[in-house]
Amino acid sequence: MTSTSTITARELNRATLARQLLLRREPLGVADAVRRLLALQAQQPASPYLALWNRLDGFDPAELDAAFADRTLVKATLLRITLHTVHRDDYRTVREAMQPTLYASRLGYRFAAAGLTPADAAELEPGFLEFAAQPRSNSDLAGWLAERVGAEKKDGAWWGLRSYAPLVHVPTGGPWSFEYSPSYVAAPEGRFIDDPEAALRTLVLRYLNGFGPASAADIAQFAMVQRARVRAALKELGETLEVIAGPEGRTLYDVQGGPRPPADTPAPPRFLPMWDSVLLAYDDRSRVIPPEFRKLVTRVNGDVLPTLLVDGYVAGVWRPVEGGIEATAFHDLPDAVWDGLAEEARALLAFLADRDPSVYSRYAHWWTKLPAGQARVLPG
Repeated sequence: MTSTSTITARELNRATLARQLLLRREPLGVADAVRRLLALQAQQPASPYLALWNRLDGFDPAELDAAFADRTLVKATLLRITLHTVHRDDYRTVREAMQPTLYASRLGYRFAAAGLTPADAAELEPGFLEFAAQPRSNSDLAGWLAERVGAEKKDGAWWGLRSYAPLVHVPTGGPWSFEYSPSYVAAPEGRFIDDPEAALRTLVLRYLNGFGPASAADIAQFAMVQRARVRAALKELGETLEVIAGPEGRTLYDVQGGPRPPADTPAPPRFLPMWDSVLLAYDDRSRVIPPEFRKLVTRVNGDVLPTLLVDGYVAGVWRPVEGGIEATAFHDLPDAVWDGLAEEARALLAFLADRDPSVYSRYAHWWTKLPAGQARVLPG
């Protein structure tokens, strides 16, 4: 590895924004964009759509509908054992890199509480995937398991196998392609355990392209893999990487030639979706979230609220309300910034109008628990 350069905290922020297409909207199709971004958080069905709306020039949500329908893009339990959207060409790499984590988890406490073991999962999985060769609902798959492990164990068995087995979600309609009650189908590749460490090396490179520069701890957090595996992957990658001296003496890694814009590069305001990947892809999240705001946007149960990005950093939260978008800033913002947010809000309201004008309304209860802020309703 080569090591000569340094990077400041603000330069690190700009590098992240550049790679995550948040310095300007880019004229990309959705498939190419998701490959660039690597993975979009997808716990909430609207979030991949809003993530791309923030990043792409002329984004057409129908293009994302079509990419989900033909499985150019797939939604599955992957990184951090949460739902993500990835390109089908990246699915196997991400899944295989995480395979040791998925297997080491012993399929979760509910699986173990049902009296089941990893050996049971290995025995069940081939038939389970054969049954899931066609789209199946939650109840279909739980029923199949009940016939084999008994009704009293089926819930625990299904809880474990839904992430242990390579399943992807099937679009079920609604404004954002997926409903809250999912259907599943076996991933086209089926079951595979070829070379998880080679897959992790590929994932590290893909991550650094999309989120770098980053530390070994950042990479481990992003993928939920052991730091020792990440350190081994970085060592194997050797001269393909650059080592950078980061803020507070942290050692960071990057691909050779990765974009690192100057610290004074302008960053436009954005209305990021819930669980946007840029907020969660690091062990040290201060590159985008000021530490004093982290607990305000990441709630005690793990919900990550839709956020205002101002000058590249989280500055507040937003939600649709009667009459427009309510933007609540955690600190005073200049009038010029409010003008920029108002322009973005008008575009956001127009985008939501044909899909779901009250997006994220089920999470409105969090606003009563936020401290008083500088709130404005920005009209369409």
